[in-house]
Amino acid sequence: MKRHPLYVVGRILIIPIFKLMFFYKVNGKKNVPQEGAYIICSNHLSNFDPVLLGVTQKRQIYYMAKEELFHNRFLASLIRTLGAFPVTRGAGDGKAINEADNVVRDGKLLGIFIEGTRSKTGEFLRPKAGAAIVAHQMNVPVIPVCITPKNKKVKVFRKVTISWGNPMTPQELGLENGIGEEYRNASRRIMSEIQKLRENDLK
Repeated sequence: MKRHPLYVVGRILIIPIFKLMFFYKVNGKKNVPQEGAYIICSNHLSNFDPVLLGVTQKRQIYYMAKEELFHNRFLASLIRTLGAFPVTRGAGDGKAINEADNVVRDGKLLGIFIEGTRSKTGEFLRPKAGAAIVAHQMNVPVIPVCITPKNKKVKVFRKVTISWGNPMTPQELGLENGIGEEYRNASRRIMSEIQKLRENDLK
């Protein structure tokens, strides 16, 4: 489980800060195996989300991040070191897909926010097909994750629950021929599992 030294140090420093800031609770942490490639598929509510997921798992998660974040040279260097790589939203970004394939091929965790953008209301948005495409092309399981804050929005000093679901193989997601309908159905299935995690957390 090789991690970048800067990531390790940053995580050690951030964990106590985030525990004070968000009073976060974690469910299903052990559903993420300590070895092997997986796609981490989460809903998206705030800029804090990648950090909230990172502090609840020892394994480093490598994220697709919006291309605009890489316009600043210093910031680009920093977030690349921490595992992020750019993706152009709303376009068929072949380079980003190739980088995602490399992350998976190296046996790492690939993080994808399945809605493609942050939800301003806290409600779930329509899922995008990127995670399903990578899952099919690389034959790698998907792990659904749900971030559930109190009152629907992630805010400082407001409790938030991060719940990790069970891995789902491409076969379980109905990904066989790599066609559009399969990708859409698989995306909806992943989103449904994320919704179930939230329903359970709100009981």
